[in-house]
Order: sequence, then C-alpha cells, then structure tokens
Amino acid sequence: MNFNESVTKTNLARSFAAECQAGARYQFMSKMALQNQMQFISDTMKTLAKNEMAHAKIFYDYILEKSEGGVRNIPIEAGFPFECPDLETSLLEEARTELAEANNIYPAFARIAKDEGFADIAKSFEMVANVETTHHKILDYLGNLYKSHKLYKRDKETEWKCSSCGFVSIAKDCFRTCPLCKLPQGYVIIDLEKELRE
Repeated sequence: MNFNESVTKTNLARSFAAECQAGARYQFMSKMALQNQMQFISDTMKTLAKNEMAHAKIFYDYILEKSEGGVRNIPIEAGFPFECPDLETSLLEEARTELAEANNIYPAFARIAKDEGFADIAKSFEMVANVETTHHKILDYLGNLYKSHKLYKRDKETEWKCSSCGFVSIAKDCFRTCPLCKLPQGYVIIDLEKELRE
C-alpha cells in the first residue's frame, strides 16, 4: 500500500502527538514532585518523559522515511487528556492512559500497519505498547502508594537508600531525613523493579 494513502500514516501522526504530550505532562509532573520535595518521583517522571520523547522520535522518523522526505501536514483528530490538578491524581490518571495505549491503541495500530504491509511499523507499535505496560505499572504503583501515604512505608523490612550520599537503612519505615547528609525523605530511592516483581 502507498504510505501516503494509508491509515498507518495518520496513526503515526496521532502517536507522535500523543507521545509528545505525554512527555510534556511528565515534565510538568516532575516539577510538581519537586515542589512536594519528592525528588525520587521527579526523577522517575523525567525518565518516563525521556521514554515518551524517544517513542515520538520513532514515529516521527517513520513518517519522514516512509513518505520519502516528509509530509507538509497530516490532519489528525484525537482526544488527549488534560487532567493535572495534583500529583496523586496525575499519577493515577496517567497510569490509566498508559494502560489504554498498551492494551488498546497501539495493538490496534499494529494490526492496521501489518494489514497495510508495514511490518516494521507494526513491530514498533507492539514494542512501544510493551514499554507503556511498564509505564502503567510504575505510575499505578507510585500513585497508589502516594494516595495511601505508604510511599515510604512497607509491611516488611525494605532497603531505603539516599540518592545523594548513598546512606542505606533497612526498616519498614523510611527515615524522614537522611541521618548522614540531612536531605529530606523525597531523595530516597525506591527499587521499583524489585517491588513490582514481588
């Protein structure tokens, strides 16, 4: 199929716009976290923003490559979330958005790309969907911990490590201020990979 006549071209443009907006929202959330002295959440959001912008670049590059030099304008119609009243709500709302992308939007775009003969684009949509599944898990986990005031409390002993000086404590509750460098609790690293596996 001719790329410029394909639904895949429009889906790439929609995906590019969505990923750019997610990257921007995550940067806004990073600033919100900093205002709440939550350096760990801020750093996590910066990483997710970087991921989203990398996805946007992948979709952008496909448009340039497949259209053989670019397209002056691709009209798109799509809904994009604009909910950011506070950090807790934002984390949980973004978790839902990521899940919709992972389970519905990108798999559907992959099927269309495959049907239109763009196997490489289909594979990229599938791989991005897998990353969005991980983003959903991270955001949902952090959002629920934050909501229940358990971001720095666990039912079992956990390793709490200061991201600044490296001080480590093993306890159910995290120290409020690092005993070594005196930075606030928000600088403590949470081992998300380990906790999400358990």
